[in-house]
Amino acid sequence: MRISERIQRVPPSGIRKFFELAEERDDVISLGVGEPDFSAPWAARDAAISSLERGKTSYTANRGMRALREEIARHCKARYDLDYSADEEIIVTTGVSEGIDVALRALVNPGDRIAMVDPSYVSYRPGVLLADGEPLPVRTREEEEFRLTREALARAGASEADLLILCYPNNPTGAVMREEDLEPVAEFCREHDLQVLSDEIYADLTYSGEHTSIATLDGMCDRTIVFNGFSKAYAMTGLRLGYALGPLEGIAAMNRIHQYSMLSAPTTAQHAATEALRSCEDDVEEMVGAFNRRRRFVLSRFEEMGLDCFEAKGAFYVFPEVPGDDEAFAEGLLEEQGVAVVPGSVFGEAGEGHLRVSYASGLPRLKEAMNRIEAFVR
Repeated sequence: MRISERIQRVPPSGIRKFFELAEERDDVISLGVGEPDFSAPWAARDAAISSLERGKTSYTANRGMRALREEIARHCKARYDLDYSADEEIIVTTGVSEGIDVALRALVNPGDRIAMVDPSYVSYRPGVLLADGEPLPVRTREEEEFRLTREALARAGASEADLLILCYPNNPTGAVMREEDLEPVAEFCREHDLQVLSDEIYADLTYSGEHTSIATLDGMCDRTIVFNGFSKAYAMTGLRLGYALGPLEGIAAMNRIHQYSMLSAPTTAQHAATEALRSCEDDVEEMVGAFNRRRRFVLSRFEEMGLDCFEAKGAFYVFPEVPGDDEAFAEGLLEEQGVAVVPGSVFGEAGEGHLRVSYASGLPRLKEAMNRIEAFVR
């Protein structure tokens, strides 16, 4: 069977490789998956159950249930100072991953150069390739706490790019960017006419100060599509629900693809998400508090081991440096101690020599995993 040249350019996921290796053993503690160990808030689950009992199993509008879009608009205005029309500037997607894929296909022309933070989530580069774009990594530095800077954009040649993909709080590093960090980036985008896709799925998981969206800065709302969802802060990963907010023409273009590929996001999940936004903020705060305690614990353990690890202030990952080849280190750790982590190099060249370690697991498992990592390091 002939396979398209486009798909042949897309490498297999480096994260999945380690999941598959871990699945071959029964004694593995996985710190590789980006998934909370909590269940979705009960009120959200109850709303999903109730919707099924009432027979709410039909398609919704392509853009998502209006009640949900209204709650998203209200929530984003109150929490992040983002002001969008529920009717025209919001679309509900099957997870943020679908949203970014659809946005790339809607905005990218063949040969467009797409700047992206390096290191960053593994799906961005394949998404760009599938949209016939050309990835342009913008290397960030640990000494600058993996923040994106105007200087890094200039060094990478992003002045010639057409679009920039941001992800802060960052996966895999846990880095965050404050308003004062984003201002020079926004200025660069305005000067060089870059559109922006801003993946803010970890916005609620910020442990020092408040999250700022680049879309709130002067001149950025009309050139930015913001993505968020329910997988991380609401522990609804399996319900596959995200959303995008942006200018009318951008959201309309995304919907044109979405209506042919997905038609609409899962109906039951939309009922759960509507209730989550209405009544589950206390649950989110409780989960964020637990993540923060785990973050401090994991950072302290790596310090005790003598592994350098800058202080991650968002998401639920830390990004310690390791000696030698990071992939060999991760494979050895899995083989000898039964702990699965992800090599930093799968997230880009700037991730080489690091590991992505998730602290989304409970403290007892984290303690055992950190003991095993320390034994391997010793």
